[in-house]
Amino acid sequence: MASQDGVGRAAEHYAPEPLSPSHGGKSTHRAPEVVAINDEASASEDAVTTVDQLEASRKGRFAYFKTRDFYIVLVLGQILALCITSTNTFSSLLVAQGTSIPAFQTFLNYVLLNIVYTSFTFYRYGFKCWCRLVLKDGWKYIILAFLDVQGNYFTVLAYRYTTILSAQLINFFAIVTVVIISFCFLHVRYHITQIVGILICIGGVGILFASDHITGATSPENPISKGDQVKGDLFALLGAFCYGLSNVAEEFLVSKRPLYEVVGQLAFWAMIWNGAQAGIFDRESFRTATWNGKVGGYLVGYTLILSMFYSLAPVMFRLSSAAFFNVSLLTGNFWGVCIGVKVFHLTIHWMYPIAFVCIIGGLLVYFIGKKVLGEATKPWLGRNQEGGVTGVGTARRRVVRGATVV
Repeated sequence: MASQDGVGRAAEHYAPEPLSPSHGGKSTHRAPEVVAINDEASASEDAVTTVDQLEASRKGRFAYFKTRDFYIVLVLGQILALCITSTNTFSSLLVAQGTSIPAFQTFLNYVLLNIVYTSFTFYRYGFKCWCRLVLKDGWKYIILAFLDVQGNYFTVLAYRYTTILSAQLINFFAIVTVVIISFCFLHVRYHITQIVGILICIGGVGILFASDHITGATSPENPISKGDQVKGDLFALLGAFCYGLSNVAEEFLVSKRPLYEVVGQLAFWAMIWNGAQAGIFDRESFRTATWNGKVGGYLVGYTLILSMFYSLAPVMFRLSSAAFFNVSLLTGNFWGVCIGVKVFHLTIHWMYPIAFVCIIGGLLVYFIGKKVLGEATKPWLGRNQEGGVTGVGTARRRVVRGATVV
């Protein structure tokens, strides 16, 4: 929305909030992404398209399937699944080299994200407005960062005791956590087809694990397995719980704030949390770790891919939801085995393609009955998403522009 006090266009990008007569001239922090979208949107603010008008443009139980967003969400989910599977693979390769440094391993990711996104936030806000952001909303990002750090820590730690296939169990408990928290605190109501879709996806993963049991891929005799399998699974479940909480919190924040602010603040506070945790818990592991060219390459690959994952995930949260985000990651089990064929010399059982098709089918069922905006409309933002930010992937952006665009 446009500023109403005659402040210049450049100042609007850095001001904490545009002045408005309704606020009595008082300025409080507000995302620059909401400000000065374009002249057309500003000029026609009183005549913007409503959510009802957009959703009435296409009718039927398969209306969402006819939109570009559906295919973007479907493909983006698989890209994210490949990213998380790749980071899991690098974690297993590091453990195989004798290097298990779960806290320090993700510290490098936060450093890279902080360099990119916090720097850009400084550029957009200015130092004073950034400090005002930290004082006003910093506590939210501190909690988000803590949950994210613990999710990463316990997930990576699980690879010290379990295999890459068994560790994929993380997705199950994350989905349960996301659905319950979203239902109770964000007032998200799930359609029967969404529940059925989730169950179909979980059934597909059940086929994967049945195949693993038949082939002995997750048995204690497998040379990849390390230590106590039960301990590794418990660490994976704890990591999944933290991930679920952080996913819901991040979906809420990116619906109201610019992406660069959320990712930058997440990285800033997570770097502090993670650095302290690495100094406490990884000191001995750091001294006994193996350091060679392979380990360095694995760390670089892990960091780059995880940073890409963190950059794309907020877009997914805006276009869909934390629930669909986690359901999409279930195909990571299939991609993990495909990678494992080459890296760990695993074999693909005939049940794996069936499981993959089952999971994709569940993703399709999930969106049956959804209207053209899908899950981009968030119940906590108001009927016309007036409480949300006008940014990439948001329903608010489409309401303001009057078209179904990303």
